[in-house]
Amino acid sequence: MPRPVPAPGDGDRPGAPAAPRADCIADSAGGLTFDVEAPGRAESWDAALLLRRRGGRDGGAAGELRLPLVPAGRGRLRAVLPSTVVLPEGRWDAYEAAPGAEPVRLTPGISDLRTIVDRHPDPGRGSVAVRLPYATKHGNLSVRSWLRSPHAEAGDLHVRDGELLVEGRLYGAVPGPGAAVEVRCRRDPSEIRTVPVTADGTRFSCTLPYPEFAGPWQGGDEPWDLWLRPAAGAGAVRISRILDDVADKKAVFGYPVRPLSTPRGPALIGPYYTVDNDLSVRLTEPEPGPGPEAGKG
Repeated sequence: MPRPVPAPGDGDRPGAPAAPRADCIADSAGGLTFDVEAPGRAESWDAALLLRRRGGRDGGAAGELRLPLVPAGRGRLRAVLPSTVVLPEGRWDAYEAAPGAEPVRLTPGISDLRTIVDRHPDPGRGSVAVRLPYATKHGNLSVRSWLRSPHAEAGDLHVRDGELLVEGRLYGAVPGPGAAVEVRCRRDPSEIRTVPVTADGTRFSCTLPYPEFAGPWQGGDEPWDLWLRPAAGAGAVRISRILDDVADKKAVFGYPVRPLSTPRGPALIGPYYTVDNDLSVRLTEPEPGPGPEAGKG
């Protein structure tokens, strides 16, 4: 099993291993460079940076990727993940692997992700690959990888009374005749709302009328997922936002909700990003208001 990162304060005890830190630099093509602090080991040629996909089988061909760590001067070892190396979609935990020792989790240092911000891949390419290093909730280094072909990138979202205007751009294809956005109920896949798309080259937009989602609501939390069908008969593509440096938009991006009348009573509806940065809308129950006795006594 990999050696865990020491708990806070462990590094103050004699003999407690310090978790190695790794700085990350992203290039405009989608590659990543990792510089690992390695005092006393900076001339080593036998270590590797191990990326292990979360949930994958140990040792599986699709579950691990080893990158050689080579001396980079100034007490550091360097590994490079080129844009030409395919990293399947998922969350990849980063380790330093040395001969004769269990892999140890890396912790994040300084990340230079300027080339990722507002990245605009070549629309003519068949796929979009994004690798985004981030700090986990436990303070370890991981890489979130997306590999989409084609890819529908969400742009500005305009929340209005009774509707949501969605703007975006399609990579790897061009919207054609019959292009539409399908909004699918996660609870009941047979419930689908389809709205037409207005296209301008690779850019697209659509408007979701909120009352269309009132009928199927059964109370509680009910998400609907947005898919773009680029043309009549084409396969649907999940609408997501991945071309920036925010690894977890669900925790960062917030949008207004609007009241919605439904057969089951009042609800709230609004857009949000999932844990995978996919775009959805969600119906929820309003927070209970103060009772008639509130404020007395």
